[in-house]
Amino acid sequence: MEGICRSSIRFGLLTAALLAATALPVHAAERYPARPIRMIAPFPPGGSTDFNARAIQDKLSDLLGQQVIVDNRGGASGQIGTRIVKDSTPDGYTLLVHTVAFVTSPMLYQNAGYDPLKDFMPASMISQVPTTVSVHPSVPVHSVKELLELAKSRPGELIYASSGIGTNAHITGELFNLMGKTAIRAIHYKGGGPALAAVVSGEVQVGFSNITQTARLAEAGRLRPLAVSSLKRSPALPNLPTVAEAGLPGFEMVAWHIVAAPRGTPAAIIKTLSEKIRATLSDRVILERFEKGGMDPFPTTPQETVAYLKSEQAKWQRVIKEQNIKGQ
Repeated sequence: MEGICRSSIRFGLLTAALLAATALPVHAAERYPARPIRMIAPFPPGGSTDFNARAIQDKLSDLLGQQVIVDNRGGASGQIGTRIVKDSTPDGYTLLVHTVAFVTSPMLYQNAGYDPLKDFMPASMISQVPTTVSVHPSVPVHSVKELLELAKSRPGELIYASSGIGTNAHITGELFNLMGKTAIRAIHYKGGGPALAAVVSGEVQVGFSNITQTARLAEAGRLRPLAVSSLKRSPALPNLPTVAEAGLPGFEMVAWHIVAAPRGTPAAIIKTLSEKIRATLSDRVILERFEKGGMDPFPTTPQETVAYLKSEQAKWQRVIKEQNIKGQ
């Protein structure tokens, strides 16, 4: 009898513990957020991902009622910071802000260590932004057509700066090579900031950088922009033609930025994050900030974000295959 009672007590305690454990995520979601949130940008400061994170940081903090802290964890084309978020507790307090490499890195590296759809739950896209095709002022070209002619006359000699294998600059450069039938070689730097610095210094001749940084440097005469990669011109550089109208019909590359959480994050928390991010992107101050940066706000629901990621995977898989791009 005594053994039965003890077994009953143990069973009762175990059941209570299990019930408490399963109730924790619901309770946590109800009072979320209760402390500061870390948003990891897996690239160094100075690139478009960092710009997006810091552009929304203050307003998102206000709407959530807790401080959102941007934490730059660059390295391995964004893989290091991405894995940190993937392996974090799925409680909404460690988030990822990422860009196109979020979907391209796992295509290029067997050891990328994550799957963008299986290991993460997207909250919302943040923005879309065109890339700018630019050259150092010493390069004797003033248009996309002239750059194509120069590259074809000197196959393998021209070099462009990439922010890492599979990143925005890299896949834009390879799409340019694919459609333009050129062989401009890539040198990979640790992020968009260092890559842009290499073009400005003349270390490399060609750059595929985000329009925010390019516009400022073009104004100062330190960079010569030739075209934007989107299908429509950008308000940030309205006189600059698109690549499509300047020599490569059909060319389009629009970088994007996303906020995601680790798989297993409660649905209620994802819903809260999505709503607050989308509200942030409708704020007048944020809209002005994005307009000055040449970016278009791109608020989406979690379901819309998943669909968009799938379409991007299909698009860039083709470029990676046809250009035989491999991780190193």
